[in-house]
Amino acid sequence: MKTIAENKEARYEYFVEEAYEAGIVLDGGEVKSIRRGNVSLKDSYCSVYGAEVFIKGMHVAVYDKGGAFNTKDARRDRKILLHKSEIKKLVGKVAEKGYTLVPLKMYFKQGLIKMEIGLCKGKNTYDKKQTIKERDLGREAARAIRDYS
Repeated sequence: MKTIAENKEARYEYFVEEAYEAGIVLDGGEVKSIRRGNVSLKDSYCSVYGAEVFIKGMHVAVYDKGGAFNTKDARRDRKILLHKSEIKKLVGKVAEKGYTLVPLKMYFKQGLIKMEIGLCKGKNTYDKKQTIKERDLGREAARAIRDYS
């Protein structure tokens, strides 16, 4: 499983309650562009319309060798492929206050492009400070172990 893109900011901004693996509907030029690594998940989010889930704000660069017919919008909405039962569960959770759907990472799985979507709850400022503190303590401990050896 090779990671293409990761939304590191999402793990800092949100508590990830559950993670779902999903497919994504793409055009041929977008697939080629993603295989080259020209994708960004920063500032992207997912929304539910009826019985379908869409990702908004994901930037996929236009494939430069695609020709005149491949001039699509780089930030267009793309459909996320999930099972009906998963979508029903997500609709119920997103309707609750404070929950949102955030794309966490994009990766290859058996030649297909998959996306990990997280059901997340927003962090407060003191939670973010605690996350930074824990990360710094972990780095100091790893540094001390490395220097001791």
